[in-house]
Amino acid sequence: MTAIPPGHAAPAPAPAAVPTPAPGGAPPADRHRLTALTGLAALSLDALASVAYGPEAIVLVLAAAGARGLGYALPVTLAVVALLAVLVASYRQVIAAFPDGGGSYAVAGRHLGRRSALLAAASLILDYVLNVAVAVTAGVPALTSAVPALHDHRLALCLAVLAVLTAVNLRGTADAARLLLAPTAFFVVALLVLVAVGLFRDAPVSTAAADGHPAAVSGDATTVGVLLLLKAFASGCSALTGVEALANAVPSFRAPAVRRARRAETALGVLLGALLIGLAVLISRFGLRPVEGVTVLAQLADAALGHHAAFYAVQGATVVLLALSANTSFGGLPVLLKLLARDNYVPHVFGLRADRQVHRHGVLALAVVSAVLLIASGGDTNALVPLFAIGVFVGFTLAQAGMVRHWRAARGPRWRAKAALNGLGAALTGVSAVVVTATKFRDGAWLVAVALPLLVAALLAVHRAYERIGDRLGVGRLPDAPRGGRSLVVVPVGALNRLTQEALSAAASLGDEVRAVTVCHPDPEDRARTAALLRDWHRWDPGVPLLPLHHARRSLGRPVAGHVRALAAADPGTRVTVLIAEAEPDRLWHRLLQNQRGAVVAHAVRRDTDAVICRLRIRLTQRP
Repeated sequence: MTAIPPGHAAPAPAPAAVPTPAPGGAPPADRHRLTALTGLAALSLDALASVAYGPEAIVLVLAAAGARGLGYALPVTLAVVALLAVLVASYRQVIAAFPDGGGSYAVAGRHLGRRSALLAAASLILDYVLNVAVAVTAGVPALTSAVPALHDHRLALCLAVLAVLTAVNLRGTADAARLLLAPTAFFVVALLVLVAVGLFRDAPVSTAAADGHPAAVSGDATTVGVLLLLKAFASGCSALTGVEALANAVPSFRAPAVRRARRAETALGVLLGALLIGLAVLISRFGLRPVEGVTVLAQLADAALGHHAAFYAVQGATVVLLALSANTSFGGLPVLLKLLARDNYVPHVFGLRADRQVHRHGVLALAVVSAVLLIASGGDTNALVPLFAIGVFVGFTLAQAGMVRHWRAARGPRWRAKAALNGLGAALTGVSAVVVTATKFRDGAWLVAVALPLLVAALLAVHRAYERIGDRLGVGRLPDAPRGGRSLVVVPVGALNRLTQEALSAAASLGDEVRAVTVCHPDPEDRARTAALLRDWHRWDPGVPLLPLHHARRSLGRPVAGHVRALAAADPGTRVTVLIAEAEPDRLWHRLLQNQRGAVVAHAVRRDTDAVICRLRIRLTQRP
């Protein structure tokens, strides 16, 4: 359905039907929506799983300064967690102020203008797509750390996981959340146990995971510069991705949706902050250093729990959750695309919703683009992480800046404190966006800097196209009164059979006058066919004249379109309809046997005339 362009009045909505309560007391639609717990499982896996690569990203940067640099892992992590606290508090406010979802896109659209909203939307789209690729590929190092024989099959494993996630999400967000609840709980409990046990150890219980692997630490550096700390902070900010997903998908929660979404946001902040700090403390406590081929989290599990069943349990939970954390995008991006489709910035097909509250086209589009990105990167996480955090922080900054203007306009209780919190968040995330872009520019961040304006331009182009279509259709305006007129139906004929009889019968009911036409070419074989058709037509005598359209070239559609143009020019007040009869076999594979002559004629008439095209499907059923 075409959306109403801005500036036009919308028709009054029809009264909404009251849903029949389910046996449990909830409306039937609510069974396919999220609770606070399932929302945490479906929409927060991205953020929770980032503890597997966020601390490692910090350590890898600080390793350039040797052992002295690694000593700053905890302070840098505390700075990241402080920013996390500000973001969680801010997005709790966003959820309350914008219960229809959309996150930074909705906030920026209302308070910062259209272009800012589109920049926020573009950054979210890039974030969601990159999240799928990063999440799926990040699970591979965790798996190969425990099973090195699988290293050469990384890309195939990534695509297999993506296919499973797509299939699960096509069944609905709530069903996906229920399936993800157990692995999410197992991962969180496993890491909390790892941190708790590690805090009581004075020295690593085992170093088997890192034995035999070369260290990735510089042995010469003795000083730590501000630029290195900023780069480490920028890398660690990859752990903050996904914080906004709950605010983007508030409509996916059961009523009261706002309260459930805010609870899930708070739980996410507490769990993520505790895990980041706990892992950073253990890194400093055990003096761990990055080594090639083994993740930092694998070293921590080995040091705290030993190289036994517990180690493999942590690695297994990490692999599963990293792979499944892509589900955050499958829960958030389709909702965002629905809002963009509502506002005429993406094709309206993304606004369609199937059973079980599934935006199927958004899910499939995300899967296809992510698969292309995985293939292009070869399943390498390090090729994607530098691109990941930039779009996130652009969206964060716009959302917080928009919330400042929101509180200044709303002026509710304690609005100054709320505006100050959002202002602090905007400043911190804005600085972080600049730092991440500057420090990662050569590593591929320039691609995001180019992609964002191109994506915004594409959204604007779609919107302009819908505006033109809406203006020509008069969408949102009362149309003129319908008026009748003379109607002429043209029926292209290629042979005398049941299709011809059905087509003429339908044409007689549609128009005041019916004309049949057949295309004739100059070669002897076709002239003989036309002569035989005219002879049989005369014998049949259906009461409709058959006009041969002579054409010098072997063309089927152009002669019909030219004849239709001539009819319209001769009598401008006549409505011309071209009725094309086509057989529809009862077996699907029989359609491959058809010659597609009807499609050729329809294309030519549609391209070259303003005639109405009616393609009449005649179902071929077996006769008794």
